[in-house]
Amino acid sequence: MLTGKKLDSDLIEIPFVAEETTVLVDWRERINKYLIETLSPAAFERLVQRMLRETGFTQVEVTGRTGDGGIDGKGVARINGILSFRVVFQCKRYRGAVGSSAIRDFRGAMQGRADKGLFITTGYFTREAVKEATRDGAIAIDIVDGEKLAEKLKELSLGVKIELVERIEIDEEWFKSI
Repeated sequence: MLTGKKLDSDLIEIPFVAEETTVLVDWRERINKYLIETLSPAAFERLVQRMLRETGFTQVEVTGRTGDGGIDGKGVARINGILSFRVVFQCKRYRGAVGSSAIRDFRGAMQGRADKGLFITTGYFTREAVKEATRDGAIAIDIVDGEKLAEKLKELSLGVKIELVERIEIDEEWFKSI
């Protein structure tokens, strides 16, 4: 796993030994690369399960397996302890784009099984996929792209450590004014 020095809220500096240089990498890109290259599909589904539990879902189960019909898991989303929705979710470890056909396939798989859908990817959604997810008259599907996923993992401290570094500078002008 790459380690580096945090520069600001979005970038980390990663030194490369072979080349005497450093590269700035967005931490969100780095975590998604890790999720794609290191975690198994089953581990990624368990991570999403944990994330959903941490955000207030109940009865969260991973159902993903061969022949799962395009559904990786299910749970119940509770709103203010009064309303609840049956939610099914789909997890995709993608480097690139998730298109509208994947959203349509997921919607087809969730018919009669849930009130809402949640599609989570390490990649990003095409403009057409976003339109399909929010299409009028169709079952609602919320989408979480790689950037939102990384932010949520950071917010929940799931696999992400935040280190605040104190930086001290001498205010020479202040001393000159004495």
